Amino acid sequence: MTTISIFGLGYVGAVSVACLADNGYNIIGVDVSQNKVEMIQAGLSPIVEEGLGELLKKGVDAGRIRATTDAVCAVHESDISFICVGTPSNPNDSLNLTYVERVSQQIGEALATKNGYHLVVVRSTMLPGSTEDIVVPILEHCSGKRSGADFGVCFNPEFLREGSSIKDFYSPPFTVIGASDPNAGAELARLYAMLDAPLIVVPFKVAEMVKYANNAFHALKVAFANEIGNLCKQQQIDSHQVMDIFCQDQKLNLSPYYLKPGFAFGGSCLPKDLRAILYHCRHFDIYPPILEAILPSNRRQVDIAYQMIKRTGRKQIGVLGFSFKAGTDDLRESPIVELIECLIGKGYHVKVYDRNVSLSNLHGANRAYIEQEIPHIASIMVDLPEMIMASSDVIVVGNKSPEFKAMLSELRGEQIVIDLVRIADATLVSNKQYQGICW
Repeated sequence: MTTISIFGLGYVGAVSVACLADNGYNIIGVDVSQNKVEMIQAGLSPIVEEGLGELLKKGVDAGRIRATTDAVCAVHESDISFICVGTPSNPNDSLNLTYVERVSQQIGEALATKNGYHLVVVRSTMLPGSTEDIVVPILEHCSGKRSGADFGVCFNPEFLREGSSIKDFYSPPFTVIGASDPNAGAELARLYAMLDAPLIVVPFKVAEMVKYANNAFHALKVAFANEIGNLCKQQQIDSHQVMDIFCQDQKLNLSPYYLKPGFAFGGSCLPKDLRAILYHCRHFDIYPPILEAILPSNRRQVDIAYQMIKRTGRKQIGVLGFSFKAGTDDLRESPIVELIECLIGKGYHVKVYDRNVSLSNLHGANRAYIEQEIPHIASIMVDLPEMIMASSDVIVVGNKSPEFKAMLSELRGEQIVIDLVRIADATLVSNKQYQGICW
């Protein structure tokens, strides 16, 4: 039977002790606090969490849970060690990894005198790079052994909510494992076989970043809902009714749509409607910082794209696709058009192509927009994508028109691609000619 030592008997550690023991594993809880150790030994919960005390007592009574302050003993008597210690903030808002470093040192020193393979699993929340730059070097230095050969290391973020942590442990949205090597990932995956959830094995940094992406988005959702609620209150609108309807849209609102990193948004709706709601907020003396930050953040993506082009040192620029979305002819508030105008103003020689944007075929508002607002764009439009490929040193991919992907396989050796929409596949991503805006 697998024995697991869990370092840190706070929130994550105590829940892990109880739930893993309830699934039949033998657990050794480890903490510097003698009080917490004694509570776990007695089957008492060191934190207030519904159902946790009962599970701990059940595990102790069954002989599957014990606790100690002796780190060496815990490592020697276990097959897997979980690091669940806190990572509090420093005064400057950086993370304090003192507890993680201390436990990594203790585990490493214990591994120095232990025979056989051991798996170390970090569950403490840490910024990307922390596992491979801090934890692994400490373990290797203190043990005199090598990660991936003598022991394995995984980063396994937790997604537990206070008040429903036991339910969350058994029903996670997914299980993410960042692994030092395939054997380490496979061993931890076997431990989680009892969970009915997708299991995803990724590099360390991806696993570390997923945790921060999750929590940042959760914080954003709370603050966004509050800003909408503040505006609703001033108009005697039921904000809960509004957001209840909002949440029923699982095609766009609560979905993967709009959550792919890439270029700025544009079109005839989003910029206009954001400006309108911000104007409406000012009418009620409401100043919503999140809503107000969206358009400047969006404009920043245009600046980032320009700086990428500037760093190439090339002046002949070709743009494939400049309507705001593939399959449309809408240029209104297209961020690609904004980028093109910036390049022209900076003295670049620009040619643009878009199958759906042709003056001879445009009518109504889109034709009027070109003629009145951006007439100079017409003079740099070409009729064939091959003309872009033949005359450009830098090729900017502005939308996901399928024809562009095939064309990129015909690049000349000196040409550079700047992809704003991730149209390229893995073979091109590895090419030194290729640069993605957010990847």
